[in-house]
Amino acid sequence: MTRSDSELDALIAEALDADDRALLAEFEDEPGYFSQALSVFRGKLAWVMWVAYITNIAGAGLAIWGAWQMFQTTDPVMTVRWAVLILASLVIGLFMKSSLGNQMMTNRTLREIKRLELQIARARLPEKA
Repeated sequence: MTRSDSELDALIAEALDADDRALLAEFEDEPGYFSQALSVFRGKLAWVMWVAYITNIAGAGLAIWGAWQMFQTTDPVMTVRWAVLILASLVIGLFMKSSLGNQMMTNRTLREIKRLELQIARARLPEKA
């Protein structure tokens, strides 16, 4: 028999004392999408994310330029060549976007692990008499 996430959350909340509940409530709310998206540009791997983002913008610019050139030409062979450039640029852009999304998911996972570490550390503290 499996329990839903809300039932498990309720059981966990019942097991915590008042201090732990207050601390958990402080970290309970997950940051919004935009704050998560901007957080990938901070930290040790920020430079990698900036390179990926700039590459994504360059790929989009190249795809737009290729589309403009493709619609300006009348030669079928050149049209296909421009279309291949557009597709390659879009694939590069999608790859870069997926790397940014993966980093966002990694940051979310690390945040949850830190919450668990904090709860374990608080559980190990000796009780106040």
